Amino acid sequence: MKCKKWISTAAASMLLATSLFATPMQAEETRTIADESIYDVLVDRYFNGSGKNDEHVNTQDPTQFAGGDFIGLVSRGDHIVKLDYTIVSIGSIFATEKYDGSMPISYTALEPHFGTAEELTTAVDYFNDNDIKVMVDFPLSNVSANHEWTKNAGWVTSTANGQAQFDLANPEVQAALKTALVEFVSAYDCGGVRLTNIDGASEAFLNELIAAVKAVDDTIYVIANGESTANFDADFHEDTHSLLKEAYKDVDLTAEHVTKYATSGDKPSQLFIDSIWTNRFTYDVMEGGNKYPPNRLPLALTATLLMPGVAVTQYGTEIGMNGEVGPESHQYYNFKTDEELVDIVANIQSLRNQSWTLRNGEFNILKNEDGFLAFERKSDEEHWIIVINNTSVTNRVNLSADVIGEDKELRGMFESDIIRVNKNGDYPIILDREMFEMYQVIDKTGINISYMIALAGVWILFTAFIIVIVKRGRKRQGS
Repeated sequence: MKCKKWISTAAASMLLATSLFATPMQAEETRTIADESIYDVLVDRYFNGSGKNDEHVNTQDPTQFAGGDFIGLVSRGDHIVKLDYTIVSIGSIFATEKYDGSMPISYTALEPHFGTAEELTTAVDYFNDNDIKVMVDFPLSNVSANHEWTKNAGWVTSTANGQAQFDLANPEVQAALKTALVEFVSAYDCGGVRLTNIDGASEAFLNELIAAVKAVDDTIYVIANGESTANFDADFHEDTHSLLKEAYKDVDLTAEHVTKYATSGDKPSQLFIDSIWTNRFTYDVMEGGNKYPPNRLPLALTATLLMPGVAVTQYGTEIGMNGEVGPESHQYYNFKTDEELVDIVANIQSLRNQSWTLRNGEFNILKNEDGFLAFERKSDEEHWIIVINNTSVTNRVNLSADVIGEDKELRGMFESDIIRVNKNGDYPIILDREMFEMYQVIDKTGINISYMIALAGVWILFTAFIIVIVKRGRKRQGS
């Protein structure tokens, strides 16, 4: 790791820690899905924790099972814990003909490649012990033509490409789906369900399914991956990822529509830059020209994590995973890649998870112009300013005392700078190109003692590190 990067990461981490004690956080209220963030994984593509279920595994063919399993989720669950996501979505895990669970043949049997019921329970318990809910996909239709229900007369409306479409208006199909769903959520301590392939399901039927899940446990979140007016805990909009992609795939692009689905106080929307069912954000960035994804990803992820809504991040996005929609985008997770973006996400999430205001506070846009976006999240207890400069030049926004307040200052969380009122009565925020920053509005303090202590600690650690390296080098030369 480069010295500058090491110092920057260490300073940010220490300053984030000290900031949590500088301003009292708002007392936790009843938790809703607006307080959550979702990390979306495919079990088969995360980590192979056991070789005993690797029958017919082929890691060289992206269309085949690669060996990931429930044990692997636990073996490398520390990565998800570090990222500080509060929900891990593990996709459809029923017996399936395809690695991504998109060709289920049952609603009761688990996919043998993924593991046993006991191993799933172990994985769920592991994440619950780390304050992370587990969400599972439940497909309502578009199952394998070999699904165990397809032999029932009148249950299938059509088949295509090896998939069968259930008649979701058929009362027998509805009753069977409801029973299977209730049995699953009753058997496992999952904190969420995502209903997929909901086309053809009426609002009334979807509400019946939602109510059935809530009757088992009213804290279980129910969402979908399709647009619906049903009573899901969070809305889904098909164009969300394209709006964010078009704004952040290059510099100097309009961000006018980035906040289209950012809502504060209403039912939150799922915010994502890519998904299991789309091209990777990295792929779209590179396809659109000779762009540099490591510059694009932090800005786009910051927007999804800090605007009002439920951030949904596809596994591997935090390491710049690439690929066109389908198997090429579902690469096996590489745990040996650089973790600079991982650290950025983890630091943002740490603040978000400890601040009610960053999750539920009032949302106001302060500037949104040609790629430069500034907005605030505030409550009676806290006030934050988030600035994303997705332009090709250094840019600025001048915030008046009417916005910030009298006798205040802004403390940067990542670059550690302090912004005070100038002679014009403004708080000038100046940000380099393709950079973002989170500012905490605090009472004017003069010298930032917490920061000075944190910075001194970083330099002491760094100096000790250099001394150790030099001593080791001298020993090698003398041997």
